[in-house]
Amino acid sequence: MAQYFEIHADNPQKRLIQQAVSIIDRGGLVIYPTDSSYALGCHIGDKSAMERIQRIRRLDNKHHFTLVCSDLSEIGSYAKVSNSDYRLMKSLTPGPYTFLLKATSEVPRRLMNPKRKTIGVRVPDNNIVHAMLLELGAPIMSSTLIPVGGDEAMDDAGEI
Repeated sequence: MAQYFEIHADNPQKRLIQQAVSIIDRGGLVIYPTDSSYALGCHIGDKSAMERIQRIRRLDNKHHFTLVCSDLSEIGSYAKVSNSDYRLMKSLTPGPYTFLLKATSEVPRRLMNPKRKTIGVRVPDNNIVHAMLLELGAPIMSSTLIPVGGDEAMDDAGEI
């Protein structure tokens, strides 16, 4: 059953954030804003939720998901970050950038590029997703919300 929450962009309501995180914890999917568009996300360890995202977006098994993290230290748990990588990410995050880095053993195998063993990670500059990540205590496995047959990400909540 779909639910729609109107969450204040500058000061997200804790109760609504908790409800959204509860959906993720129970194996559900959430559509949430980032700093560049909307994304479809689920819990990092939930294979069936990941498969639902693939069905909804009509993605093949080779599609690469992004780990949306709360901060650089969380990225360090899932990706190998060199000193130069860290300096670059520190200067660009939070922001609308996805970094491809070597994955650590914490990343489920199905999420990383099978040949290169890499993972896309990002720290978006959006108060709502940041509040969700802090409440969840883990990254969100995410895919940009692009309509089937479309080529541009959705960036208007009214369209969704």
